[in-house]
Amino acid sequence: MLTVIHNLKEAASRRSRYWQIRDEIAGMTRREAADIGIFPEDADRIAWEAVYGKAA
Repeated sequence: MLTVIHNLKEAASRRSRYWQIRDEIAGMTRREAADIGIFPEDADRIAWEAVYGKAA
């Protein structure tokens, strides 16, 4: 039972981190994003890879 609870907490924590990263990137201006070499439109992919690793 503790493993299930731990897994649920871990999943919730990762999802929270995903949304924090995604929202921060999506909220950047194009100029801010260009300064660090990304596009705001890629926020979903970048956040996913940061939290969960590369997509298969």
